[in-house]
Amino acid sequence: MTGTLYLIPNTLGLNEDQQVNLLASIIPDTVQKMTAELSHFVAENAKTTRAYLKYLSQAHPLQKAMQEIQISELNINTPAQALEGLLQPLLQGHDVGLISEAGVPAVADPGANLVRLAHQRNIKVRPLVGPSSLLLALMGSGLNGQSFAFYGYLPTDAALRAKRIKELEERSKKEKQTQLLIETPYRNAAMLEALSNHCNPGTLICVATDLSLDTESLQTKTAAEWKSSLNKQQGPDFHKKPTVFLFLSN
Repeated sequence: MTGTLYLIPNTLGLNEDQQVNLLASIIPDTVQKMTAELSHFVAENAKTTRAYLKYLSQAHPLQKAMQEIQISELNINTPAQALEGLLQPLLQGHDVGLISEAGVPAVADPGANLVRLAHQRNIKVRPLVGPSSLLLALMGSGLNGQSFAFYGYLPTDAALRAKRIKELEERSKKEKQTQLLIETPYRNAAMLEALSNHCNPGTLICVATDLSLDTESLQTKTAAEWKSSLNKQQGPDFHKKPTVFLFLSN
């Protein structure tokens, strides 16, 4: 009998002073207990996952000693042929937890490939409740939550990025659809500048940063208003902070 692949949510940030409180307030207690019972994990980064388990163990003792817990890595550098090996504990009857660096696994996350393969091998997949920066941003944006699409990263080349923004804005206008984007945190300023410059002045743009953390910031303004703020050097405090960008054309 095969094990179950549990999709385990993580917090949206690792703040050592607040991590225990974050776990208590953001990750359901039942999810914490289930995580503590697992001895096999697949994670983006083994080191940070051990840190997560260490915090969790303060409220829920781990089933096994930390050094006995098996953590295999799955990230953007993992070759496709390695996925079969990651499934072996499941095929041997062990339950396995798939955990992302932040938020829910398998959404904007390489874990999706493992989940798909698990389905192909008739392995039970069970997603657990936890924070998603994309949904939290959409909830707080005031933009259309009935129709939306997530596009991940835009091209880094300025000309190609501008072209893509125009394409997405046209789709947003035609379908009344909210567009969601993310960016490497150190390029947040460049992303907001591009959106404010290339979107129509009345297009609504939301910038959602550090969601669920004490440094959380969530603001929705028109492209013209963002452009004015940036010209006055009054942009959001989001340098090197995880941020979701959303926009909706009127």
